Amino acid sequence: MYSFRIFPVEGGLMSFAADYIDLFRRAAGFVDKILKGAKPAAMPVEPPRKFDLTVNLKTAKALGLTIPPAMLAGADEVIE
Repeated sequence: MYSFRIFPVEGGLMSFAADYIDLFRRAAGFVDKILKGAKPAAMPVEPPRKFDLTVNLKTAKALGLTIPPAMLAGADEVIE
């Protein structure tokens, strides 16, 4: 299990990670508020809202693992 999508793309079993594109987009909103005068210390800390699950079925097969269908159905990306 990894925290970056690149690992299962390169042969790891799976990753579950925050959607970094969404995080960067939201960070831009914070920068905009700060540039308009908001005080960073007064701004709330926000956790990630979106997570991505990537599963590499080729690696699962090589390890002799069966990934449950419900997990595959909920995956954002399945590598075969």
